Amino acid sequence: MTPFANEQVAAAFAAIPSEPRDGLLRLRELIFDVASDLPTAPQVEETLKWGQPAYLTAKGSTIRLGVPKSGGFALFVHCQSRLIPDYEMAFPKADQIEGTRAVLFKDADQIDQGRHGWLIARALTYHQKT
Repeated sequence: MTPFANEQVAAAFAAIPSEPRDGLLRLRELIFDVASDLPTAPQVEETLKWGQPAYLTAKGSTIRLGVPKSGGFALFVHCQSRLIPDYEMAFPKADQIEGTRAVLFKDADQIDQGRHGWLIARALTYHQKT
């Protein structure tokens, strides 16, 4: 597991109930794995936004991890981006989606490295010129 560089983020994860925390930690690890595999290998800043773990790069769009009111856990992106609509076009009906802002999970086993890694890679490089 990638060590926490930010004690506040570590505390935020510790405060999450164990079942959603396990899934969120897997998503966190996937974020760092995907970032390290990108051609430009952007540095990922781990911080808190709205009290939730958030992941940013210089040329990316923020990814947040959290527990929605409906239960389970979620990977959130900026709702005014094209990230979720593009994800739904690439992977129709593959996941439970909340509007244009989140992929919702009930169980950590629903995390797919290929599919969710695709979304994470696009978020981390969202503002890069291609």
